[in-house]
Amino acid sequence: MPREFQRSRRMEEAIQRIISQALSGKARDPRLEGVIITDVTVSRDLSVAKVYYAALSGEPANPDFATAFRSATGFLRSSLARELRVRQVPELRFFPDDALERSRSLEDLIDTAVAADRGRDHGNDPSTGGSS
Repeated sequence: MPREFQRSRRMEEAIQRIISQALSGKARDPRLEGVIITDVTVSRDLSVAKVYYAALSGEPANPDFATAFRSATGFLRSSLARELRVRQVPELRFFPDDALERSRSLEDLIDTAVAADRGRDHGNDPSTGGSS
């Protein structure tokens, strides 16, 4: 089984690299400008690849991205077929990656908690004249 994991991981990395290169250099669809591929996971049998994408600007994924990826699927699979050494090119499924949004909201929560702690500490600090 460990060998299977290594193969799937290599496949995921190769798919991410190939699709990223295809989008940056060869894709003609202007809707795909500013999109980055953040992660790829493949099924155990390597027949399906889930491709996660995000806007380079860090903004929430635009619904046009999904439409653009659907129309570019054939082009991207043919790019994979040229470079991958596999019998069957995996089916591509595209999903918006909200990790950037989640990390930004977590940072906001942490900043709020730290600010609240600072405010509470200043109120209880005897050197500032606060009550103890």
